[in-house]
Amino acid sequence: MSRPANRRPENPKIDWHLPTVSSSASAHHMSRELFVLTYGALVAQLCKDYEKDEDVNKYLDSMGYNIGIRLVEDFLARSSVKKCRSYSETTDIIAQVAFKMYLGVVPTVTCSNSTRFSLILDKNPLVDFLEELPAGRSSLCYCSLLCGAIRGALEMIHLAAEVTFIQDTLKGDDVTEIGIAFLKKIETRKHKRNK
Repeated sequence: MSRPANRRPENPKIDWHLPTVSSSASAHHMSRELFVLTYGALVAQLCKDYEKDEDVNKYLDSMGYNIGIRLVEDFLARSSVKKCRSYSETTDIIAQVAFKMYLGVVPTVTCSNSTRFSLILDKNPLVDFLEELPAGRSSLCYCSLLCGAIRGALEMIHLAAEVTFIQDTLKGDDVTEIGIAFLKKIETRKHKRNK
């Protein structure tokens, strides 16, 4: 029996994920878990490399910033959100869409004025396997990466913001609170066409 010349042999698809309700849910769960474990190893290594907590915090924030400026394209492509009309709407999208999409949690949004907002996480997924900060590292901001990522992503959509940790469960607080203070809208330069 011969095969037609223009037909390719069929290759069976192999699902490499652990069985759950769906393979995509399993892939998300596994990749999040892997990210959390890898992140913990990264922070541990940075604590060995840098003596001062401020240096580790700065490095994590910078790393998060670089992730945020690259992640915003993926977010806009996958989420199909429309342009936000206010800081409040932007913060809601960060909480309800971005955090859910990438970390699997939805923080509560609180507002102190028209430019200052807080994202309150009852459960911070980055500290799933961590109970307390390493000994002698009381000023370490373990999740600085999140602040940098938010700041970088906002900058890519032309919004300057200061993003800081206000409360941290690793430091004895009941919740993790990330503060976002919008500074200004970054002006985009329009290129004039030479005639």
